[in-house]
Amino acid sequence: MQAQTSGSIVTGADVPGQVAELRRLHPGLYARTDPRRIAAWQAVLGSTPERHDDFGDDAEGGRGGIYLKAQALNTRARATGIRTLLSLAAPERPTADGERPVLVDLLGGDGLIRKVCQELGLDDFDILTCDASSHMVAAAWAAGMPALLQRAEQPLLRDASVDAVLLAYGSHHVPPSDRQTVASEAYRMLRPGGRFVLHDFLVGSPMDVWFEEVTDVLSMTGHKFLHFTRDEIDGYLEKAGFDHREVLEVDDPYTVVGATPEEAELAVGRYLLHMYGLVKVFDGRTEEEAYRWVAERARAVFRYTEADGSVTGTELRRDDATGEWRLTVPRRAVVGVSRRADHG
Repeated sequence: MQAQTSGSIVTGADVPGQVAELRRLHPGLYARTDPRRIAAWQAVLGSTPERHDDFGDDAEGGRGGIYLKAQALNTRARATGIRTLLSLAAPERPTADGERPVLVDLLGGDGLIRKVCQELGLDDFDILTCDASSHMVAAAWAAGMPALLQRAEQPLLRDASVDAVLLAYGSHHVPPSDRQTVASEAYRMLRPGGRFVLHDFLVGSPMDVWFEEVTDVLSMTGHKFLHFTRDEIDGYLEKAGFDHREVLEVDDPYTVVGATPEEAELAVGRYLLHMYGLVKVFDGRTEEEAYRWVAERARAVFRYTEADGSVTGTELRRDDATGEWRLTVPRRAVVGVSRRADHG
């Protein structure tokens, strides 16, 4: 896939081309790249068979196209969680050079987090989108988002060069054998005082159930990935060298709006079906029936029992200011927040 950006063409697999565009259009981000690591990565790309890309083009057995459609349908569906993650990544003090802090989004896909920040006017960070999918990287450049093809465990940035590192919305795709390396590499890239935020969903949580019982069964790619435990996250952060760390649970819901309750219900079904590539739901169903089925399944799965015995589930409310109906599907993520010590 090729991306058209300011008169030049950037392909998702052309790392030197991406670096050249960073240098031309985003010199502050380019300054963080490491030529030696880029050269080593290029050698790997040229000498090893390409791995199957779950987020590649649909025609090549991926679900990247339908995933991108979900983002286009509702860019802000996960805005609540994104706001929280960015607040947790925020540095405690201004950067020494007076520029905006740089955040590396290790699993950035097509640049969703940077897009959400632009739409909401959040300019606390200059965000570099990174991803291991050439299809996603090309889509990011096509949307004007600076991006770099790299693996989370093999980042292409200099030592102590960035202010925040984010691993979110797909952390479970990182094999357990590579997760410690990702945390250690985040530590390496961070400036003293910089923060690493690791976001995922707990083993046995509703999100874990959704992936196992819905995504794995009804998508073309399947979804057999191991989620995290609190102790696992804390262990990675500790071993990486972070002496300032905590593991939190945060709200990270899906939110959609519609002119009527019916429209809101169908909108969340449509979003989730495309988000997770649940194309097998269409078998024997009309589009509307498929969206309604997904929405009903989400209502059944995303339920949380509180300490007092009450249950938090999907909520539908009318917004008095706009007259629209807002439907919120609850999700709770586990987040490890760590800071590199100021002294090194």
